[in-house]
Amino acid sequence: MTSLWLANRIETSPDSGRAEDLPEHADVVVAGAGITGLMTALLLARAGRQVLVLEARTVGACATGNTTAKISLLQATQLSKILAKQGKDLAAGYLAGNRAGQDWLLAFCAASGVPVQREDAYSFAQSEHGVAAARAEFEACRALGLQATWEAHADTPFDYHGGVRLEEQAQFDPMLFLDALRAELCASGGQLLEHTRVQHVSSRHRILRLRLDTPRGHAELRAAQLVLATGVPVLDRGGYFARVKPSRSYCMAFEVPGDITRPMMISTDSPTRSLRYAPANGSRLLLVGGAGHTVGREKHPGEALAELESWTVRHYPGAVRTHLWSAQDYASVDELPYVGTLLPDSETIYVATGFNKWGMTNGAAAALALSGRILGARPDWDRAFTTWRTGELRGLPAAMAANLAVGFHLAKGWITPTARLGRGRYGNDGGVVSGPPWHLQAQCQVDGVEHRLSPVCPHLGGIVTWNEVDRAWECPLHGSRFAPDGSVLEGPATRGLTADN
Repeated sequence: MTSLWLANRIETSPDSGRAEDLPEHADVVVAGAGITGLMTALLLARAGRQVLVLEARTVGACATGNTTAKISLLQATQLSKILAKQGKDLAAGYLAGNRAGQDWLLAFCAASGVPVQREDAYSFAQSEHGVAAARAEFEACRALGLQATWEAHADTPFDYHGGVRLEEQAQFDPMLFLDALRAELCASGGQLLEHTRVQHVSSRHRILRLRLDTPRGHAELRAAQLVLATGVPVLDRGGYFARVKPSRSYCMAFEVPGDITRPMMISTDSPTRSLRYAPANGSRLLLVGGAGHTVGREKHPGEALAELESWTVRHYPGAVRTHLWSAQDYASVDELPYVGTLLPDSETIYVATGFNKWGMTNGAAAALALSGRILGARPDWDRAFTTWRTGELRGLPAAMAANLAVGFHLAKGWITPTARLGRGRYGNDGGVVSGPPWHLQAQCQVDGVEHRLSPVCPHLGGIVTWNEVDRAWECPLHGSRFAPDGSVLEGPATRGLTADN
């Protein structure tokens, strides 16, 4: 499950620092070394701030290194959804922020020699059922002044029932971009430490005290400000875990003997089909994404993935899969990202989440908004990205429904395994939770190694489920993920599953 972008890379760069290099104090600590974290850190370092980036795994290991890396202002049906729910003013602010992020990103790539492919983007209907949504996106583009066109026909080998086209968007290898950000950050006096996880934060006399888990054990440091660029905030203050919905989606790369579709395309109807190409060794690979599901709540994600691969081979005869990977993203209850202070009227801890699978432009916009706020120069469009807004009340029904589902899966997780008593067989590369509520056990076997764990998520006590495709444990409550041995992969949990002896 290694992405095209992360394949064949050295796990830890010489520039990543060592645990013994951990300072006692920093002006700003940034948790998370994806696009938002590294770009925010670089902008602050350029302004002379003492910046330390802490990455729990390795640079780009989560969303950024597993994205399809489309740098597009046309984002499936995102604009029409925001326009319908939030009105023209906030929709225009969202678009302006994404345009600012796209402009900064492309300018940086040009200056740093990071290759970028400029291609058109399409939001298209693959059936009659998707035409209305595609038309709504076209009308939203027109209302917001985005120069998109309606294309009744397109040169594709798959079903196409009309769609929106936006010229001159972009795509790239996101890890080359992160490499360039890291290089300039270190050259500007910033510091980066990998395999260092933020576990707890306290505040005293306006100084933050961070407790960390490092390769050398627990450590502490002080900071004036903290940016949580961790996908979903790893601190529960503000309840962001209950204000976003975690989604896991998949992507495959294929060698194709014939022509490959050049534009970046994404369907407006289900099941999702997302396509782009990627340069590779003088030729091109076809990237196809989809098969998404709410984290921890899909019994057999492999079935949707098999259907997506079958669809690809049917429309691109002779296609051979070379890579398979997955990514996690978070959608907010009111369609707009949360970027700003963790709590109202507090300028010490900042967050960025809710990019809804469009992290390249939203992540860059978030970095511009966060650095601008910290440096006292907030962009005027960041009203559409704030963490606390009255317009969020419009998302209240969605939030209530989401949290009712959380409650259901909390109860289901504790009760259902009882039915598995006496049949905890899981075979090779599989996992199962079984036993009575007073002694639940998670068992898995991967590559011939067996693990027995407590299935209780350390975040809020959900019972994890096994993802057969990712070969990982997933919490159906708020999306925490764990490796077969129980070590934490993604938050909001900051600790792993405990061993069951």
